[in-house]
Amino acid sequence: MRRYFVGGNWKCNNTIAQTQSLINTVINKLVFDANKVEVAVAPIFLHVPWVQANIQKNVQVAVQNSSLTKMGAYTGEISVEHVKDLGIPWVILGHSERRQYYGESNEIVGKKTRLALDHQLSVMACVGEKLAERESGNTTQVIQAQLEAIKKELTTEQWSKVVIAYEPVWAIGTGRTASPDQAQDVHAFIRGWLRAQLGTQVEQATRIIYGGSVTEKNAADLIKQQDLDGFLVGGAALKPGFADIIAAANTAR
Repeated sequence: MRRYFVGGNWKCNNTIAQTQSLINTVINKLVFDANKVEVAVAPIFLHVPWVQANIQKNVQVAVQNSSLTKMGAYTGEISVEHVKDLGIPWVILGHSERRQYYGESNEIVGKKTRLALDHQLSVMACVGEKLAERESGNTTQVIQAQLEAIKKELTTEQWSKVVIAYEPVWAIGTGRTASPDQAQDVHAFIRGWLRAQLGTQVEQATRIIYGGSVTEKNAADLIKQQDLDGFLVGGAALKPGFADIIAAANTAR
């Protein structure tokens, strides 16, 4: 049975005082079975060392992005070597905000994923369709293209360190959430793609999590879906309700 995974993506939010308060009042008070649920939070880069030093042992730290390039003369970038050097185990790659605002193509996301995995990091690889793509019936084609770009770069063995995050772009930060049935349909498609392209072992082992206006109000219904293995949480990860989202996974199945 796959262990649930809940990621908290804090995005470009929080002063250091707000991060400290969030850690002390919410994150360090989380109670869950670490054998059943894996939890990671992703603060902004500047806050990572403080978070690492002060977070409870059952919650891992992630970064929200890493560079396409290694260490060197690349002003403003943070390489996978830097991430590994700090002992950070997880990186979020391919988030729709990176694709939309910073021009990251499917190919770039695939190459960044390979670079992170080659440096022993684990990856939350994000996929998802825009509203127009869903309304035109192209959801699965869009997601397949995103997955194919990652598959092109990876060995079969490297998929063991990938969590796929399905985040419909039309549901991110909009208050609109995919219904449990809508989420399950796409998760089932992704799992079927994994089986067809990479085999039964990868299909059964890979965790597919949902993101897109996940809150404490809808998490319990979403987590009941057969192919939904957890969440990548945005705005709600900055609030006390994050504990209820983790509790939904902790008490599922």
